[in-house]
Amino acid sequence: MYTERPSRLAGAVIWTGDGSGRVLPDGCMDLLWHEGRLLVAGPDTRAYVTGGAPSTWVGLRFSPGSAPAFLGVPAHELRDLRVELADLWPAAEVRRLRSRIAGAPDPATALETVVLERAAPPDPVLRALVAALDAGRPVAVTADEIGLGARQLHRKSLVAFGYGPKTLARILRLRRALALAGAGVPFAQTAARCGFADQAHLARDVRELAGVPLGRLLAG
Repeated sequence: MYTERPSRLAGAVIWTGDGSGRVLPDGCMDLLWHEGRLLVAGPDTRAYVTGGAPSTWVGLRFSPGSAPAFLGVPAHELRDLRVELADLWPAAEVRRLRSRIAGAPDPATALETVVLERAAPPDPVLRALVAALDAGRPVAVTADEIGLGARQLHRKSLVAFGYGPKTLARILRLRRALALAGAGVPFAQTAARCGFADQAHLARDVRELAGVPLGRLLAG
């Protein structure tokens, strides 16, 4: 069981689930609450397959690029990792937050409030970058449009997203393709509409990023 709702934090999502399943790359990072622990899910470059017995998880998924300003840690240091918040922040502060969330009637709302109290204003450059790449704009064109050189854009992307803009564009393209294919658009049409060279290119990207074939991914 998985449910989500828009957060009061702009662009973020609050979700609850049983911790089972395949988590696909999405350009985002999450702050997680699980059995009295606060954890951070770093940016994924491939599918993260959860294991263990199902249990209740609560998470706040930040909008792409916004979590590092909250955490005070560059995203690339957390790439493909799940870490304790206490590894990033002072232990005493994390203990205080854990007690606060554990004692709240609704952990999801308490987690959201903790983030709202500390969240930084959104970076308009990052928002413009994500919007352009999610619309399928080429990386070089996007860099020119937002006024950054190629090296500047790469450095900024590493800090904000954990990887370069080409990887981010690839992940966002995959998300667009999954939305179309999941809505019943034939795979060949999905590939063409999302900017893949052909259906085989789409299939390769799905296998590399999601770890399973497209048909199996949509079925499960």
